[in-house]
Amino acid sequence: MLLSLLSILAPATSQASDSFVNWEDPQVHPLELTPDGTRLLAVNTADNRLMVFDLTSRGGPELVASIPVGLDPVSVRARSNHEAWVVNHISDSVSIVDLKQGYVKATVQTDDEPADVVFAGHPQRAFITCSQVNRVLVVDPHRLGAEPRRITLKGEDPRALAVSADGRSVYAAIFESGNGSTVLGGGLLIPDAFPPNGVGDPRGPYGGINPPPNAGASFEPALNPANPPPPAVGLIVKKDDRGRWMDDNRGDWTQLVSGAYASVTGRPMGWDLPDRDLAIIDTHSLSVTYAPRLMNLNMALAVHPSGSVTVVGTDATNEVRFEPNVNGRFLRVLMAVVDPKRPTSRKVHDLNPHLNYATPTVPQSLRNLSVGDPRGIAWNASGTRAYVTGMGSNNVVMVGPGGARLGQVPVGEGPTGVVFDARRERVYVLNRFGASVSVLSAERHQELVRVPFFDPSPAAIKNGRKHLYNTHKTSGLGHISCASCHVDARMDRLAWDLGDPAGTVKSLDGQNLGMNLPMPAFEPWHPMKGPMTTQTLQDIIGKEPLHWRGDRASLEEFNPAFEGLQGDDAQLTPKEMAELRSFLATLSFPPNPFRGLDNSLPKNLPLPGHYTTGRFGPAGQPLPNGDATNGLKLFQPPRLLATGLFACSTCHTFPSGLAPSMQWTGTMWMDLPRGAKGESHHALASTDGNTNVSMKVPQLRNLYEKVGMELTQKESLSGFSFLHDGSVDSIARFVSEPVFLPASDQEVADLVALLLSFAGSELPRGVATELFSPPGPDSLDSHAAVGQQVTVGSSGPTPAQLGRVLLFTALAERGQVGLVVKGRQQGRVRGYTYAGRGVFQSDRAQEKVNAYVLLDRAGAGSELTYTVVPPGTQWRIGVDQDEDGTLDRDELDRGWRPDAPGNERDLVMNLVEAPR
Repeated sequence: MLLSLLSILAPATSQASDSFVNWEDPQVHPLELTPDGTRLLAVNTADNRLMVFDLTSRGGPELVASIPVGLDPVSVRARSNHEAWVVNHISDSVSIVDLKQGYVKATVQTDDEPADVVFAGHPQRAFITCSQVNRVLVVDPHRLGAEPRRITLKGEDPRALAVSADGRSVYAAIFESGNGSTVLGGGLLIPDAFPPNGVGDPRGPYGGINPPPNAGASFEPALNPANPPPPAVGLIVKKDDRGRWMDDNRGDWTQLVSGAYASVTGRPMGWDLPDRDLAIIDTHSLSVTYAPRLMNLNMALAVHPSGSVTVVGTDATNEVRFEPNVNGRFLRVLMAVVDPKRPTSRKVHDLNPHLNYATPTVPQSLRNLSVGDPRGIAWNASGTRAYVTGMGSNNVVMVGPGGARLGQVPVGEGPTGVVFDARRERVYVLNRFGASVSVLSAERHQELVRVPFFDPSPAAIKNGRKHLYNTHKTSGLGHISCASCHVDARMDRLAWDLGDPAGTVKSLDGQNLGMNLPMPAFEPWHPMKGPMTTQTLQDIIGKEPLHWRGDRASLEEFNPAFEGLQGDDAQLTPKEMAELRSFLATLSFPPNPFRGLDNSLPKNLPLPGHYTTGRFGPAGQPLPNGDATNGLKLFQPPRLLATGLFACSTCHTFPSGLAPSMQWTGTMWMDLPRGAKGESHHALASTDGNTNVSMKVPQLRNLYEKVGMELTQKESLSGFSFLHDGSVDSIARFVSEPVFLPASDQEVADLVALLLSFAGSELPRGVATELFSPPGPDSLDSHAAVGQQVTVGSSGPTPAQLGRVLLFTALAERGQVGLVVKGRQQGRVRGYTYAGRGVFQSDRAQEKVNAYVLLDRAGAGSELTYTVVPPGTQWRIGVDQDEDGTLDRDELDRGWRPDAPGNERDLVMNLVEAPR
């Protein structure tokens, strides 16, 4: 009878599709035990919830609560048995959850893109990493309304946190720490442009030969004699343990990077690129020291019982040139051990000791032993064994303190968080992509049970993700994937020279060359292209051609890279390539942190970390505040900045910055037909002044993610920034180049403010009949208010809270965003979605509530949290979690379970009520 009823009631799959926005944000610490060991807490990033599992039931972890929090929760920590803090990456907030009653009782607003939280110090305080702004916030849990202390870290993108046993130190892993590599300019054709052609300077180790050889006096592979001479290009150099700047041919560039001739490469003498990987924060003084030179991407960390800190991640060998030389072997998966009392000491171990990297391909049986994309680490109580999750390899590997492999266990797809349960000798693993929790026997090294949970992600994400991340399936050694460089579908903040001296020149047939506007002559693509920075994969489908040079007409042209770059012995099948394409088409840019909450451009934006370039006065001075609205005027007609011939917006169209997939007929802009695979034909330009003269006009929506190299200062946080090879150190430098015509440092600042706040759409569209303002393609990005929250509590809304609620409502009324409300009312978890005209639809189909009446219901124990969501998602997030047409509270009132795995309706009453 029960099975028959379930079969009648259960739809087959989730209906989520257009109602789901995929930012592909990384989980950092998504799994946690409560101090008493009775509850397992897990974030459900896709469903914007905290899941609570009961560990005392006989059948293993039993889901007893699913609590709505902010958008894209990525970390959870238990402050006590009854209180958890959940870090919401998109919402820029921390949800404080009452685990006893099962709801959010308070919300802490943070700086941009929070990643993790821990509790430490005496008295206890919360430490929260804010990854985008390179800060740690220090919050008093007893004074949530007080202004937090802010600690600025000297490293890019701090994320994962850990605490010493005595609570006196907090450790923060710098995710994008770099690996001590940078690029030297070479190949610019415009006089007085930046950077200077340092590679071609006769004082270099090769007497000015550009490109320099990589194998003694020769090239490996050998040059193809049928090709024309290779173009002059930049060169990647890396600082070694002696502090010398070396290339891959043992050429020493130190004098031209930091020594007496540093000006040759555009640097001040004494310039440095400290490779800071682990920040050590004194919880009393809030002073910071650093452990350097661990690896390129510091993904997770844990404290060993001895007090040492263990960091896992990956380290790139991007200083090695040419695709055939790095095929299958362009990075290592590492574990670093640091004594925090001697932070410059380090021991680094390869987590794949079975690989010798002699060949790019080994048998599948050996690949299956590898761990790739490590995202979690936990030690057992005695410190004899660490458990490391491989998000790309779908396994957990057990290693000793010295990195020796002790075993491995296959788990679900995309494992991230890992927790060791000493009471039960169990290990719990959160399989993010597979939407499940694996329970492992710590003694027998085997999976005992896998507990699924609800995931509203559409099929395009579930089916296509593996082709980006799976290291066993898509690489020859089992430890790398596309996501090794395109980390979380974004960037690794490095440049790579993946040319091939033995390759062939590729023609420009079929390209949109210059939009039919007058430009210098284009040239075919030479296979020795020089360094190119890793580009984001966000919103690339429909924005073809691809790559910096536009030399890939469609995604399908990347298929050979699975063999030629990743060492696999097969390419993707047409079906698999279609799945990858569909997945990539879901990737969206997040809310822009520089715009106002109404999505307006900032008129008085402080620009810390941005400096004058010397064009209008002394170099290296802080830029004044920028007015992006004036920058917008400078960017488009009638102002012609590009040598007085074009407006910036002629090529970099609104709202994405891409050139159009159009050509000028003399009277109007005309669309170009799509290609055989549906690809578009966005324009190439030949005017960036480089010897790679055929370049695609790049999009501009993530420029703020590339800030970090600054050559007017003696220290930089990143070795690569702007232009195709990362050699232009700052946005200010780029807009101050001789080909552009700003009139002052204030105009430079205004343009910097605009470019920082470019993402977010709602920019003036071009017109088909205006030569200097062509219509641009749509942008897959987010309104600046998306994710923003406010929790109204016992005393009713404060004036500031009321102002935010009214702003959120006004934006939703205009259709710019959606608005949902979650909270506990009359002892039950409830949800509401703004339906317009001052009315909220509740999670009961027959119940609507006036906005002011709903706000008046907030009180002690009945707190209400307002959350701005992307337009089109508010129904699913607010009132119909599984999108089956029956609202959430109606299902619960009938004894159904709206968030069951696979969307089945279990006859389990009140699952989302207070945990038992």
